[in-house]
Amino acid sequence: MDFNDKQIQIIETAEALFADRGYDGISVRDIADEAGVNVAMISYYFGSKEKLMEAIFELRLGNMQMRVETLIKDDSMTPLQKMNLLIDEHIDRVMQKQCFHKVMYTVQLTNKNPAILKAANALKLRSAKLVAELIKEGQKKGVFKKKVDVILMLNTMVGTVSSTMMSLPYYKEFNNQADMPQEEFESIVKRRLSIHIKSLFKAILTNEA
Repeated sequence: MDFNDKQIQIIETAEALFADRGYDGISVRDIADEAGVNVAMISYYFGSKEKLMEAIFELRLGNMQMRVETLIKDDSMTPLQKMNLLIDEHIDRVMQKQCFHKVMYTVQLTNKNPAILKAANALKLRSAKLVAELIKEGQKKGVFKKKVDVILMLNTMVGTVSSTMMSLPYYKEFNNQADMPQEEFESIVKRRLSIHIKSLFKAILTNEA
């Protein structure tokens, strides 16, 4: 789905509010006031708060799906290079869109709204199937193992990155980096996550570990 600028503004406002106060703690009126629009506009564009939440997933996960589709068609990189690029881009997305990933995590953890959870899972399933296509490419070329549990592999990446980003103060204290500027610290975390997950994926996908 293509969203116009006003829809994206509303989506990003709702995303930030949901991340801060939870889905149940926010009303459509709250979103409208924060976004500087009237309630009727939100109803016109999205229909309901539930559909607005689904639009958040569609925007964020849809971008990821388009990226995988592009990589599948790209013949300039090896299958492992494509996977490594997906890893780095996922880490970037989580670091840049922390509100969305907090919302996504909370939705799955609390499971209070089956319709929203179903919509989120449907989008995740589409993404996983695209990644599976990329893995099949590597299998056809003989560089990836024949048996790969795609969901467990993706959960390894998503869970590791999300857990790390939600516990940065703990990670910072454990590594005695309390006085380090936040930007420098996050750059280090990003690099460590990249190396860590790439090594795990290489072990899962190839015989080169």
